[in-house]
Amino acid sequence: MKLSNRVEAMQFSPIRKFNPIAQKAKDAGKKVYHLNIGQPDVETPAVFMDAIRNFDQKVIAYAESGGLPVLQDAIIDYFKSYDMHYQREDIIITTGGSEALTMAFLAMINDGDEVLIPEPFYTNYHTFATAAGGKVVPITTKAEDGYHYAKREQIEAAITPNTKAICCISPGNPTGAVLTLDEIKLIGEIAKEHDLYIIADEVYREFVYDGKDATSFGMLDDIADRVIIIDSVSKRFSACGARIGCLISKNKDFMSAVMKIAQGRLCTSTIDQVGAAALYKLPASYYDEVKAEYCARRDVVYEELMKIPGVVCQKPGGSFYITAKLPVDNIENFLMFLLEEFDDNGETVMFAPAEGFYATEGLGKDEMRIAYVLDQPSMRRGVELIRLGIEAYNNRK
Repeated sequence: MKLSNRVEAMQFSPIRKFNPIAQKAKDAGKKVYHLNIGQPDVETPAVFMDAIRNFDQKVIAYAESGGLPVLQDAIIDYFKSYDMHYQREDIIITTGGSEALTMAFLAMINDGDEVLIPEPFYTNYHTFATAAGGKVVPITTKAEDGYHYAKREQIEAAITPNTKAICCISPGNPTGAVLTLDEIKLIGEIAKEHDLYIIADEVYREFVYDGKDATSFGMLDDIADRVIIIDSVSKRFSACGARIGCLISKNKDFMSAVMKIAQGRLCTSTIDQVGAAALYKLPASYYDEVKAEYCARRDVVYEELMKIPGVVCQKPGGSFYITAKLPVDNIENFLMFLLEEFDDNGETVMFAPAEGFYATEGLGKDEMRIAYVLDQPSMRRGVELIRLGIEAYNNRK
């Protein structure tokens, strides 16, 4: 029996596929610093569990397919702080940002339609778009340029009659690149001229550094009918396992189409929505504290990376990722060496090879993504191990 062409065209996650190798290293007695996955060690705010403990209904019933009003209202109030104004019908609660993306692609893509996305990009976009029958068309960026792409000529060169949408992750995963408001306006102008949807993945919205302000495609009223915002509690509130996200748009026809899919899957977890509503009510001081911690971790990682001769990397402006080009012949072979052959005082390290974040074949073979999700001493030691590992790897006979 044959599998579907769509699933055959998908790939395994470059973030998770080396986990069994890392487990063997740990079983052999090594300590492994996990810099490969965006799972923060920052504590989930206590209000999440407090809200669940105070849930006093006798039956855990289905929620409405669009989400619990208490959560929708909390999200509405959260966005008011950015002078962005939504109503309940503009918000559909999803099982994480991943389901929001899946629904968005299913609602807009016909077989053969193309979606533009700057590469390297969050690898699961390939899975989501392919599952909907679409094709990812990359806009290639470079480490030497800090992975920036908001240039009219570069974006328009990728547009064809089959282009349906442009996807923008800002702050970026895996690069940490951040769009300015002027760059957002430029992309909005291009989308209007070419009649494109804009998928604005903004799950790291608050994590912008060096005095930058958080930006959003939702700040521009003139493109409100084509913007689909993807949001999530996973990263902002260190609640990855809660699996609560949302899809937001003022395009009523689009939201009606998405609701068909939402009703088909019934609803998102009622209990987790109750907890998530409490998270969205946290004061601004929470974001300031968490942002300061991630910024300090970024600085530690960048400082250690700059000690590696031949590394190519610019200091990223946001999220909690750094993508860098290393002086090795093949990043996956290097990672296998770190996990199977190398250690320093019984310790080694793991990152995500960047090749799987590219759609263009052959790119990313010498690049890695680091998630700075551990405390500062652990991040410093993890990058030190990468440097020591490179020395050992390149000095092999």
